[in-house]
Amino acid sequence: MSWTLLITLILIGLIFVLLEVLVIPGGIAGIVGGGLVVVGIVLAYDNFGAIAGHITLAGTLAVSVILVIVAIRSNTWKKFTLSKEIDSRVNEMDENLNVGDRGKTVSRLAPMGKVDFNDNFYEVYTHGEFIDQNEDIEIIKIQDNKIFVKQIINK
Repeated sequence: MSWTLLITLILIGLIFVLLEVLVIPGGIAGIVGGGLVVVGIVLAYDNFGAIAGHITLAGTLAVSVILVIVAIRSNTWKKFTLSKEIDSRVNEMDENLNVGDRGKTVSRLAPMGKVDFNDNFYEVYTHGEFIDQNEDIEIIKIQDNKIFVKQIINK
């Protein structure tokens, strides 16, 4: 057995462990990578003796620590985290909004969507019916922060 094969086994194992941590969670890549690292170290002990095995073990640990430090400092984790802020909000009820007020749908209500009341946009609900865009609607109920509407049928 050559040193090239042992180093290759250990490096491939470390790559699999790194992939497990950063990209492919689930355990399989980590188990395979850990197994390859252990096999490489055991083979170093068996084929080249205790001193070579200790050096291989220490080198593997050092490379592992260096890989972890590089992965953390290179902001790798920021690529996998949610960094956007949610700027939407629940309807802020306007004191001027009452049952019977009329508006126009901005989006299709299926059964919920956006409506324009006096140049203010609100998220509203229907009682199950679908209302197309640009239709006249009327508030039939306001409960907590939910606005329920119905379509006005013009005759």
